Parts: sequence; C-alpha cells; structure tokens
Amino acid sequence: MCFVKEVKQVAVKIRLKRLGKKKNPFYRIVVADARTSRNGKSIDEIGTYDPMKNPSEFHVDAEAAKKWLANGAQPTETVAKILKLAGIEK
Repeated sequence: MCFVKEVKQVAVKIRLKRLGKKKNPFYRIVVADARTSRNGKSIDEIGTYDPMKNPSEFHVDAEAAKKWLANGAQPTETVAKILKLAGIEK
C-alpha cells in the first residue's frame, strides 16, 4: 500500500478584531485562521478601523493587504468594503 500524506490548507480570513470599551468599539484589521475566535490569535495585523468617528476612519497597509489577498486570504464583508474604499481590490 502507498500512503500519501495529505497537505491541508488552512482557511485564512481577513477580518476585524474588536477592541475598546463597552459601547465604544475600535477594530484592528487582522489576518487570522478561520477557525480561531473573533479576538483570538491572529497571524498579521494590517490596519485599523474606527467606526465611532464621523466619518468613520480607517488605515490599511496596502502592500500587506495585497500580499495576503494574492496568497488566497478571504476578506469578510465589512473588511471587503473597507478595502474597496481604500482602493485595494483583488
């Protein structure tokens, strides 16, 4: 019998990690394994998002975001909108 070792690919997501006090959220845009919790361990931090300011304020490291998107990371809906506003698309 021939045993072939399967290589599992980990699903990587670009999503928001919540910080801040109660009723005063502040988010970091992070790259994380899809199986980790919302505020769990992340692989890389590529930006910030502050929805409490008027208008909302965000900062994204464009080079890091493009690198992760090219490597197959899937953004969540909210992060996809932020990346589109920042001028970063697949």
